[in-house]
Amino acid sequence: MRKINLIWKLRGAMELKIGRAIIRHGAEDLYEYSDVDVAIVGAGPSGLTAARYLAEKGLKVIVLERRFSFGGGIGPGGNMYPKIIVQEEALPILRDFKVRYKPAGDGLYAVDPAELIAKLAAGAIDAGAKILLGVHVDDVIFRGDPPRITGLLWIWTPIQMSGMHVDPLYIQTKAVVDATGHDAEVVSVAARKVPELGIQLQGEKSAWSEVSEKLVVEHTGKVAPGLYVAGMAVAAVFGLPRMGPIFGGMLMSGKKVAEIVAKDLAAEVHAV
Repeated sequence: MRKINLIWKLRGAMELKIGRAIIRHGAEDLYEYSDVDVAIVGAGPSGLTAARYLAEKGLKVIVLERRFSFGGGIGPGGNMYPKIIVQEEALPILRDFKVRYKPAGDGLYAVDPAELIAKLAAGAIDAGAKILLGVHVDDVIFRGDPPRITGLLWIWTPIQMSGMHVDPLYIQTKAVVDATGHDAEVVSVAARKVPELGIQLQGEKSAWSEVSEKLVVEHTGKVAPGLYVAGMAVAAVFGLPRMGPIFGGMLMSGKKVAEIVAKDLAAEVHAV
């Protein structure tokens, strides 16, 4: 009986330690990243790319992803064929992340989706960015006149999916990057609930790959004070065509938004 009691106590003690370790260190992460330099919404190709380049510049970066995995539209490849395409202009970014590629003709290169997802995420994390999975961004925070986006309201995705009402928690940030993809979810919320920002979403157009790949990168950047857009969300905001399973523009958009945000934040510091 004493042996059984001892085993029971040891097992209970281990489970208690596991639970407390998760609660303590998880809460520490949530506390630490409630105030950041940049909050990126969406852990797809543009969001992860932006996270790495911003974190490498010494900025405190969090990526909020509503799913419990990252990669956005990369994973399904092209209609579930296990390859995506990247054009030559994006190869320097693939090399930065050590992603392998094969020539596919006509200035195009084939990439394995799983490898791209894994290495984009690892690159962002290794650079110092924090990725938080299972998070639904419910609203934005704004201040000032004229208004500026200064943060986000969030709840756990399963709560949002259940349809239950739960008051959200907050993240304060100097810049928000909407990398949510086709629906431009954060910009949509800001446009609807803070009309003083003057944002108008034009909606994504049908496919025209070579045009979209160029225009998405060109239009990447600030849409309102404190609010930036990258990736397919750019097409939704500015009425640009979609492009399908070619991802070079997404990668280049992520890198470009990182450069713009870093430059803007540095300018604000110097202006103080």
